[in-house]
Amino acid sequence: MKTVHDIIVKPIITEASMDAAQNKKYTFKVMADATKAEIAKAVEELFKVDVESVNTINMKKKPKRLGYHQGYTSEWKKAIVTLTADSKTIEFFDGMM
Repeated sequence: MKTVHDIIVKPIITEASMDAAQNKKYTFKVMADATKAEIAKAVEELFKVDVESVNTINMKKKPKRLGYHQGYTSEWKKAIVTLTADSKTIEFFDGMM
């Protein structure tokens, strides 16, 4: 059984995600087999907010090399969670802005 902490792996902290957080759009790395409904429920339980929509993106592997050695980055899933207008913000991201 998936728990809330299994579904939400970690938050994504970049310049673009911090700009979107001002509009109540938060970005998370999530489990690869998590559905939009599971992600919405996990964010609501974990942060006590109201979720309006969830957009997911499958991040494909990219070739990388370090000197002679070649390889690929790992594949992962990104979720952009939009909160309702009357919902409170996520305090974790407020400290970053």
